Amino acid sequence: MSLLGIDVGTTGCKAAAFSLDGECIASAYREYPMLHPGDGLAELDSVDVFTRIRQCVAEVARATSSDPITALSVSSMGEAMVPVSRDREILGNSILMVDLRGSEYVDRLRERIGQEEFYEINPNILGPNYSLPKLLWVRDNQPDVWKRTWKFLNWGDLVPVLLGGEPVASHTLVNRTLLYDIRREDWSDRLLELTGLDREKLPRPVHSGTDAGTVSDAIADEFGLPRGVRMIVGGHDQGCNSLGAGIHEAGKAVCGMGTFECITPAYDHIPPTAEMLPRGLNVEHHVIPGLYVSFIFNQSGSLVRWFRDTFASADRKLLREGEDIYDVLTAEMPADPTRLLVLPHFEITGTPDFVTDSAGVIAGLKNDTTRGEILKAIMEGATFYFVEGIDGLREVGIDMRELVATGGGAKSDAWLQIKADILGVPFVRPRITECTILGAAMLAGIATGALADPADATRRFVVRERVFEPDRARHERYREQHELYRRLYPALKDIQARLSV
Repeated sequence: MSLLGIDVGTTGCKAAAFSLDGECIASAYREYPMLHPGDGLAELDSVDVFTRIRQCVAEVARATSSDPITALSVSSMGEAMVPVSRDREILGNSILMVDLRGSEYVDRLRERIGQEEFYEINPNILGPNYSLPKLLWVRDNQPDVWKRTWKFLNWGDLVPVLLGGEPVASHTLVNRTLLYDIRREDWSDRLLELTGLDREKLPRPVHSGTDAGTVSDAIADEFGLPRGVRMIVGGHDQGCNSLGAGIHEAGKAVCGMGTFECITPAYDHIPPTAEMLPRGLNVEHHVIPGLYVSFIFNQSGSLVRWFRDTFASADRKLLREGEDIYDVLTAEMPADPTRLLVLPHFEITGTPDFVTDSAGVIAGLKNDTTRGEILKAIMEGATFYFVEGIDGLREVGIDMRELVATGGGAKSDAWLQIKADILGVPFVRPRITECTILGAAMLAGIATGALADPADATRRFVVRERVFEPDRARHERYREQHELYRRLYPALKDIQARLSV
């Protein structure tokens, strides 16, 4: 028997099947384009995305006939929702978190309830990136879609419904709507009343790991899956990533290094609003009941990709078979900390700042500055961004003894050593770094009894490949450099606001 994980992201989807001893038997990936129907608008063609998901699942199913899939679970991005009719027809595109539609509704909600009262119900910082403003925009601008919609579903909850399941939703995903009461673990009557939204158009919130039914026979036959595959409620990709990294108890954190970098600590209580809100920190359920997480995130991988495309496009054409452009570029980086400072505000920043009116900076350039030094400085600046957020977590009693690195960026020895040196804690790289999809498969195994519990799943699936210990001398140099980094944005704030337009 094998376990299927499905992950639905902003730019692509993946499916992978794992044996019960933690080996990946088969995997498939499909990309899809982000649509930009206007300035500040970003969405996905929902029908196209599900077509790619179906292709991935079918490809993996064909490759696992000798070790058939018995259960599946889905992880996904957190904010994008899809309107679905009662007969399970997709009715419209999926508006993404970076889309600015509906910003005015957030301003109105803030005026009516205030950030602090809101945070007591739903511990997020009010902003246009969540689901709520998009739902209100659809209601007021696409009335036909609104009228026909049976349920609005996040992708992680939508996929099981399209496979024949009932409309339930993980606590980890509904928290991203701004309509959820984290203490009552249900939709908030107060927030629904303030926004005028109908509870009937929303799925029933449940814990990750809840049984969501079985794949319908017709769909199983169409996809090439065995009949009777059980569907388990998955969750937000960061929570699944945490479980896939082996984090099932308080005191550890995962550092997901993808297009965005997200540091996600796990803890066992909801901290007081007075401690979390001033530091810009959110609270959300982990996919393991009884645990909670916060997110500190910002662009990171996208900056390195920008550097690659801008400074090394010609080099990519000259690579020999088997060579990786990132290996070539990181080999050019100096061993010691650089003399440059990079302000990683190339796009709107993430928590805890959410800076919308800034732009990127590379300071300290000289005639003898090398390409490798610029790349390392980008990695340093992207890491400096997280220092104050991590310090804020420590101040409220959420400490991290180590960070487990996942995602594509975790394959870089050089980058992980930079992170360990700057943050002063060990970074662990597991054998499997695609932990989001692994965590979804682990959830499926735990919920169906194929795996005894999260600790058993971790013993079988999570192997620590290498630990990057911080170098104390470099850490001290980076502490001094961070003091300069902290002064960079305040000194340039007015200029950056002009340049961001």
